[in-house]
Amino acid sequence: MVRYCKYSTYLKKGENTIAILVWYWGRETHKGTHIDSGKGGLLFSSEIGNQHIVSDKSWKAIPHPGYDNTIEPASKAIVQYSVLFDAQKAMQDWTKSSWYSENYNDANWPVAIEKGKLGIAPWYNVEPNIVPHLINHGLQNYKNYDDSKFPFVSDGTTIKAILPFNKQITPYLEIEAKAGDTIFITTDNRLNRINATYIAKEGKQSFESFSWMNGHEILYTIPKGVKVNALKYRWMSVGEMVGKFEVDDPFYQRLWWMGNNTLFVCARDNFMDCPDRERALWIGDVADQVGYLFYSMDNAGRQLLKKAILQTTAFSENGVMGALGPLRVRELVAQTLQFIAQGIWPYYLNTGDKETLKKAYPYVYDYLALFPMQENGLPEYRIRKSPDSWDWVDWGVKNTADKQPIQMAFYYFALKEAKKMAEVLGKPEHVKWYSNRMETMKPAFDKAYWKDGFYSSNTEKFKDDRANAIAIVSGIANPAYYNQIVDNVLIPNRFSSPHFEWLAEEAMCITGKHKASLERMKVQYQSQVDKKEMTTLYEMFPKGGSYNHAWNAPNTILSKYIAGVRPTKVAWSEFEIMPELVHFKNIKKTIPTVKGNIDLKISTSNLEYQLELNVPENTTAILGIPKTGKIIEKVFINGRSIWKKGKMKKKINGVEYKNEDAKYLKFKTSSGKWEIKVAYKKQ
Repeated sequence: MVRYCKYSTYLKKGENTIAILVWYWGRETHKGTHIDSGKGGLLFSSEIGNQHIVSDKSWKAIPHPGYDNTIEPASKAIVQYSVLFDAQKAMQDWTKSSWYSENYNDANWPVAIEKGKLGIAPWYNVEPNIVPHLINHGLQNYKNYDDSKFPFVSDGTTIKAILPFNKQITPYLEIEAKAGDTIFITTDNRLNRINATYIAKEGKQSFESFSWMNGHEILYTIPKGVKVNALKYRWMSVGEMVGKFEVDDPFYQRLWWMGNNTLFVCARDNFMDCPDRERALWIGDVADQVGYLFYSMDNAGRQLLKKAILQTTAFSENGVMGALGPLRVRELVAQTLQFIAQGIWPYYLNTGDKETLKKAYPYVYDYLALFPMQENGLPEYRIRKSPDSWDWVDWGVKNTADKQPIQMAFYYFALKEAKKMAEVLGKPEHVKWYSNRMETMKPAFDKAYWKDGFYSSNTEKFKDDRANAIAIVSGIANPAYYNQIVDNVLIPNRFSSPHFEWLAEEAMCITGKHKASLERMKVQYQSQVDKKEMTTLYEMFPKGGSYNHAWNAPNTILSKYIAGVRPTKVAWSEFEIMPELVHFKNIKKTIPTVKGNIDLKISTSNLEYQLELNVPENTTAILGIPKTGKIIEKVFINGRSIWKKGKMKKKINGVEYKNEDAKYLKFKTSSGKWEIKVAYKKQ
């Protein structure tokens, strides 16, 4: 995979030196993410004016003597290594006379070995890395070690340097030490596998470990007597943290912040389940991340999802999309179906990238065609049909997952979203195929699983919140059963792990039980929010596994259903704001879309409602003014009265009345800045 970059701002008039530090891992793991070529190499090509610079035998190359390349792998699950750096053997790194400085004498270096030109062996055709460069936030101070704390002399005890929140960092130090003094750097994270060991030279020196790690605290063990002049860290992130959510309830405010931190710490070269134990692209985890990605991340996040889709589909085999691409084609049925429904279609809906949809779609159809239909109108339960498979749906409370209705409902969900793909791509024969299966499945699902006021394959064994929630979310559930499902299952039973918690909370919102959804959310996450030292979310309830796992239900619910912002047409060419404020009085939100940022601020009281809104260019907004339990008396838009006593009073350019239902009075606005003020009638 080739990376394109601009470096013209670093060039000066006259001679320049190009120096590159290359890291060849030379290994693979059973968690996928990387296919080893078997040989290290560098391909560099650049046009500077009339000069064509290419990495050939005119270049020089040596193994960096400061790095120990004989150390053991960090773990069997991740490809990256820890760092062991001996400054006594190094080449003046982090100094003005370093090997990458313009005056360094490389006369004794051997010439590089040419391995071939672009387009032929060993490179062949290279694929561009479509994800923008990581944002380099520069060297920053720790929360508890600002500049005023330096210098000091180490007493030999471990130094705990606190990060503002759990993030991906490379640690940095400046010291004065004796030759051979050894410093060890790690994190508070018990699942962290990446560490740094630095062997000092004599005198003043600096060091940054380039193998990233994560945690809430960075732990430096520095020998007694060493003078410490600085401790810093470098944060690198996939894009900027553009998405915002502010609300007048400190619990939900903090929970959203923790969820947002979790999303970013689980994204880098790929979306990952966790940044410590595995760093693996589990596609069900990616599907979870998609729910809140579009409310939080800028274009870099969207491109990282595109990469996940193309990578997963490209490394399919016999119709099966691997849950651990690119290396391992491991089938997890529920995760694959979830990835189709919640990963591929939402990517297109939010971006309008038809080319990627066109590339991914054949794999979607091929996978869904692997499920033969039975005489009872449901597909055959798919289990152990491929060489590397795992019949897993969720952790949660042991022996509570009702797998059969879960798989059936996810299959229906995938059919429904694949049908939309086929419609966009002009495949009427596929549209008909999906429709026929869905029409057959819906009554068959009720007949097979609806018993005693909830869906179950065995009422004596299963009363599963996940099975009943996905039935609602997928659309296969009978709406007449919604209230029974919520009352009988979703309120009393909390069996899911954070992976499928979104199902229960979203199902409650779909049924109009937003208050119950928020109450469930608070019960599930209260203990985590109460831990003030925590800034990300656990893999398990109430804790357990990694403390920064990709599963994050709250941010989807708070953005999509409480703030009520969601796209209604492709690429946010139209979106709606239908807030369900429950007990909130103030909400402020920024949503980074392909059309630009949507900024909104909602304030409400018993007699007033106010919305300040920025609608980006080339999009329109459907604004729902809440009216449940209230009578709207007047509506002002940008200071002009347009609605009074149930009628449109005046017309304003860019605003039109749309319709009214039991919950909202709706207006449609064009792009621009809008201020809506509503007066409710005293009752």
